[in-house]
Amino acid sequence: MRLAILGASGHGKVVADAACLSGWDEVAFFDDAWPAVAKNGPWEVVGRSADLLAQATGFDGVVVAIGNNRIRMARQQELVDAGLNMVSVVHPSAVISRHAVVGAGSVVFANSVVNACASVGAGCIVNTGAIVEHDCVVGDFSHLSPNVVLAGGVSVGQQVWVGAGASVKQLVIIGDEVTVGIGSVVLRDVPAGKTVVGVPARPVNIQD
Repeated sequence: MRLAILGASGHGKVVADAACLSGWDEVAFFDDAWPAVAKNGPWEVVGRSADLLAQATGFDGVVVAIGNNRIRMARQQELVDAGLNMVSVVHPSAVISRHAVVGAGSVVFANSVVNACASVGAGCIVNTGAIVEHDCVVGDFSHLSPNVVLAGGVSVGQQVWVGAGASVKQLVIIGDEVTVGIGSVVLRDVPAGKTVVGVPARPVNIQD
């Protein structure tokens, strides 16, 4: 079983490690910085994204390892449009209920939990130690950072970033493209496009 990973980043190293531990026999990276970047940790970078498209039949699956939600979404869509087989990568120490759903192209890292009747969309990152409790819905291309806790029934929109160690109260609704600051505690619904920080989390104005 051969896996292609688009994005030779630090995040990519964790994806590759989880893939090797979960049964992929061979991992190869593709990155547009190649050939200047020829290695990503112990793994080879073998070409650019265009090379991946040309060599797609040589791989059993593809995953995008880019942390930025918007870029990850765009690159995954390019690969899907080209007919590549997007797969999820799940670390063997992660616990995913048989009654949960994890979308194509998502990655679920070590010691994370996705509980019964939860749904994680396409191209998501459920990072190390994150907990997605029962009946949660996580929208496409969102990122739950390490040790995030979503209590039961939380709804997270698309392209949301939840910072490390943040917690979200049960049944809270978080809109699309929201940013939740590191260590924040979200007790109320958050409208789309907002950034919230603190305990309890409150909106802040971010200057461009």
